[in-house]
Amino acid sequence: MGNGSKFHLVTLGCPKNEVDSEKLAGSLLSDGMEATDDLASADLIVVNTCAFIEEAREESIETILSLDEFRNEDSEIVVTGCLAERYGSELQDVLPEVNRVAGFGVSVSLTKKANVPEFDLLNLPRPASTRPWAYLKVAEGCDRACGFCSIPSFRGPQRSRDINSILEEVESLQVKEVVLVAQDLAAYGRDQGVGEKSIIPLIEEITQRVDWVRLLYLYPSELNQQLIDAMCSLTVPYFDLSLQHVSSPLMRRMKRWGDAERFRDLISEIRRNSPNAVFRSNFIVGYPGETEEDQDQLIDFIKEMQLDWCGFFSFSDEEGTYASGLEGKIDRPLVIERLKELSYLQDEITSSKRDALIGERISVLVDSRGVGRTYREAPEIDGVVSVPDSCQVGEFADLIVKGSLGPDLEADLT
Repeated sequence: MGNGSKFHLVTLGCPKNEVDSEKLAGSLLSDGMEATDDLASADLIVVNTCAFIEEAREESIETILSLDEFRNEDSEIVVTGCLAERYGSELQDVLPEVNRVAGFGVSVSLTKKANVPEFDLLNLPRPASTRPWAYLKVAEGCDRACGFCSIPSFRGPQRSRDINSILEEVESLQVKEVVLVAQDLAAYGRDQGVGEKSIIPLIEEITQRVDWVRLLYLYPSELNQQLIDAMCSLTVPYFDLSLQHVSSPLMRRMKRWGDAERFRDLISEIRRNSPNAVFRSNFIVGYPGETEEDQDQLIDFIKEMQLDWCGFFSFSDEEGTYASGLEGKIDRPLVIERLKELSYLQDEITSSKRDALIGERISVLVDSRGVGRTYREAPEIDGVVSVPDSCQVGEFADLIVKGSLGPDLEADLT
């Protein structure tokens, strides 16, 4: 291993996978290997895959086949991540292009050994970030049993990290903003026997070390007054609520908590605490049994609540989930029609809310030359702010919004 060997790492899927990839890269660098963007010169090609829904699996397989087409004949392709964990050796049987399948906890190092030693990916050391922000995964797995979700079947039950290891990683990242992620973020610490809402003392500690703390993937039933108060006072007022739908009958079929009334009350309470709070949510369209009335309820909710950012995703029929056995599957053309209707509505809402910021003074974290974000924009998923090239990367700039274009803003010094 090492001795001038090079690796090429491809990451697919969610921010949690990005964290895993950075840790994998760190382990390969510590083995003496060198990272390269040149596929043809790579001795080792690592593909960190996603397998959450059918589209993600298709993307993973297409990526593997594309990499195989352009790699050098002596290189080794190692597939890791969710696809590897979910399908194991079956994956190598159907994809002979793959040299090795490495599930969670299995090293991806370039090796000829038959038995590769296991390691704890969740707690691997991580190199300093190359950006002024970084995702930070505080837990792995999930204890919930949502009807549509296969993640617990291959990510396992919730496993929270020790708070000290998290704080050490925060300091090693050397960033201005930390974005906390987990499958069920607000449940952090419960599996350690330290009680409910141990996410709050974690937030308190991290805010002493970085300028911005942002929380992603919050299960709405977990947002009690204590956590709302902590987020409004300590973190950026950005609430990423995993709602999934608002129809009460459909939510029961999803095995989820909540409905339009509960969500309305929750969002209104947060806005009373923090009038400038920003909201993001995701919704599933086409879940088995979804009716026109359910669709109309969701449309009415979107119109009324005026969330800043929304993602809409078509239902993916996942083997082994509760939903896979439900009757009332929705025809694909109708799902696409409903998706378009919702997306068009939300695009108008987002554009209107962005237009309303013109003339406002904003604090922008400059992510790269000419591009930054305010607290209103989570990295990689929301809009961005165009800033003068003179603004220093990695620092905050005090600017005035001059214009907007869809989800994006344009800002200047005066």
